[in-house]
This record gives sequence, structure tokens and C-alpha cells, in this order.
Amino acid sequence: MNIWIDADACPNPIKEILYRVANRKAINTTLIANQCLTIPLSPYIKTLLVEKGFDVADRKIIESVQKNDLVITSDIPLGSEVLNKNALVLTPRGEQYTLDTIKERLIMRDFMETMRASGIQSKGSAPFSSKDREKFANQLDILLNSTSK
Repeated sequence: MNIWIDADACPNPIKEILYRVANRKAINTTLIANQCLTIPLSPYIKTLLVEKGFDVADRKIIESVQKNDLVITSDIPLGSEVLNKNALVLTPRGEQYTLDTIKERLIMRDFMETMRASGIQSKGSAPFSSKDREKFANQLDILLNSTSK
């Protein structure tokens, strides 16, 4: 298994958890971003810098991901593409997308996009919290332990 991180939108506390996991479990982890990132020195952690542009990082992740890899992203269309390649998807808030749940997410995302385009304002996501961090760490642990069996 490799871990691929949609790093431009990934909160720093989640990156820190992933750095520790990469080193502790010797899992190759790649942060893909369109800006330079500072990462710890490790044989298991690297960055991949892509050019700026719409969905450039997403396309690189889709191109690189393999079956049973893990992708960290909250991007719903990216999650759908990754799941179709038989990889795993976990959001920085600790929600695991599946082929069943991603369809619901895509429908809701499209609906909300239509609502915003018609002028209806909605609240954005709640601020990232310590509960989100804890939920992510727990889900990551569950995922990694279930795939290593």
C-alpha cells in the first residue's frame, strides 16, 4: 500500500499524523501539491510538485494510484475516480468513502452547486476541529490494521 495525499487542502494536523504513520509502519507516502511543502526527512515521505491549474493534482493522483492504495482527500470527484481504481479513500475529517457512499456525496455536491449557482447561499464546512483530528486518526488506524491482515 502507498498513501497519496491531496496536500493542498489537507490540514497540517492530518499531515503530521500521516508522517508518523509513514515512518512507524514503513509506508511510502506522497504529498501531491501545486506549491512547495516542507516535510520531515524520511525514506518513506516525499512530495510531488505539480503545476498550478484546475484538478492538476487530482489527475496526478488518479494516474499514480494503484489497487489497495490509500488516498487522503475531501474532493468528492477525485474520491470517486480513486474508488473506481479499487483504492481506498479517507477524508481529513475521518470519513471513509465507499462506492456506495460516494454516489450520495456526488449527488449532494451537484445539488449544492446548482443551489449556489441560482444565488442561494449555504454555510461552508465547519472549521477543522480536534474531534475531526481524532476521528481521522482512529479511522486511519482501523483502515491500516484491516488491510495488513
